[in-house]
Amino acid sequence: MQKITIYDTTLRDGAQAEELNLTTQDKIRIAQKLDDLGIHYIEGGWPGSNPTDRRFFDEIKSCTFKNAKLAAFGSTHMAKFTPEKDPNLTGLLEAETPVVTIFGKTWDIHATVALGVPLERNLELIANSVAYLKARVDEVIFDAEHFFDGFKNNPEYAIQALTAALEAGADRLVLCDTNGGSLTHEIGHAVAEVRKRLPEASLGIHAHNDSELAVANSLEAVRLGAVQVQGTVNGYGERCGNANLCSVIPNLELKMGYEVIGQENLARLQPISNFISEIANLRPFMRQPFVGMSAFAHKGGIHVSAILKDARTYEHIPPETVGNERRVLLSDQSGKSNILFKAHELGYELAKDDPTVDRLLKELKLKESMGYEYSVADASFELMLRQALGKPLDYFHFRHFFVVDAKREEDPEPMSEATVIVDVKGQQEHTAATGMGPVNALDRALRKGLERFYPRLGEIRLLDFKVRVLSGAVRDTGGTASFVRVLVESGDGTDRWTTMGVSHNIIEASWQAVVDGINYKLFKDEMTEA
Repeated sequence: MQKITIYDTTLRDGAQAEELNLTTQDKIRIAQKLDDLGIHYIEGGWPGSNPTDRRFFDEIKSCTFKNAKLAAFGSTHMAKFTPEKDPNLTGLLEAETPVVTIFGKTWDIHATVALGVPLERNLELIANSVAYLKARVDEVIFDAEHFFDGFKNNPEYAIQALTAALEAGADRLVLCDTNGGSLTHEIGHAVAEVRKRLPEASLGIHAHNDSELAVANSLEAVRLGAVQVQGTVNGYGERCGNANLCSVIPNLELKMGYEVIGQENLARLQPISNFISEIANLRPFMRQPFVGMSAFAHKGGIHVSAILKDARTYEHIPPETVGNERRVLLSDQSGKSNILFKAHELGYELAKDDPTVDRLLKELKLKESMGYEYSVADASFELMLRQALGKPLDYFHFRHFFVVDAKREEDPEPMSEATVIVDVKGQQEHTAATGMGPVNALDRALRKGLERFYPRLGEIRLLDFKVRVLSGAVRDTGGTASFVRVLVESGDGTDRWTTMGVSHNIIEASWQAVVDGINYKLFKDEMTEA
């Protein structure tokens, strides 16, 4: 089985993405996770370009990697310097990494226009830089910048640039689709020609995603002889991003039969993808193939019925092979199979002919038509399921709430105050509280009335609060109107859960979601203690 090495550039090329900013400590934590995943090369950054990267290379020296080689990145030396005097090459050597990657111009117009040097001089810059570094480090990788555009414009010169690097001692030639504009058949033609002209060269591929083809282009290059893929986790990168390693790796390993990081490491892919999103402070892309939350999510009743019989009917791979999981969503497109699967997942065994299933399905479709979205509020669905099973929760009984919002000319912010009356264990609690807005005031007043009876409610923290206006949702009385849907994500340090409310009134919708969240916490604690 042929081995394909993975060269991760999340910390350098990925960090050039809009909205992505990494501290030195962020980069160290990500590097350690990439090593855990079995990545072969980790490009730490450009030590000559910014203080963060310089600090990274200083501090990473105290870390030990099990699988990965650390690489420093930079350019060929400047035309006005010799390699010995060039500050960029000096910075690369000071990083003290076993691998150094340098990029050079292989598109003739970049040599003459961007660098402003004759074509022959550009070849000298490439050869001199590679030779100088190869005499001082274990491994030198040459990134042939803009190779595919250069190959289209002047194929002979693009090959000459590769030859200059190879003859100077480069261990690998990486063909870069820097602008991301090449189509897959163009990548294939160029790689095949390089293999023909330079059969002794070890080739890699570095693709950008500007034409939505970075993954496909990387796979095609491997199919035609490349032995290394450069890319980033989650496809982060400048403009439209780089080749997404979360798609490249499983495609190579599971579908093309190459040895990459191994099955055991592959099962860590989804958690590490999410970890890096969290460190980058970016929301994970739900519909990302292989590792996204929606990658193995099923909504249509026919689909769910089929996967219950054989998951291969609607899944191209078992989700657990990449560390993901199958999810069945509840919506107005659901059938009985969705209800049965979800009930089983929550620990309730129902027969297909159980009348509860028909009642639940009817109620689900009605509420979805009003704007409820149970696919994103599992906790609210479980509470509805227990109600349908004749096991409603009875921790407290709502009697009344009253909310006042007021603002005077001299007030910097409005004042919110809520009064709540609930019956709890045979006693009536009448409480009031102020808050930062009416929902916060309601939440505080309700908890004030309950925490004396249920002290663990003090563990709940509001993690997220989303409001969406649903124009045109169908009312149960007929006609159309605007509803508001509120999603509340809560947590207690151990678990997280999402609840929901829908109403014409944002306060009422919020109240529903808050009450469901508290009921779910009380139910969860009761089950844990039982």
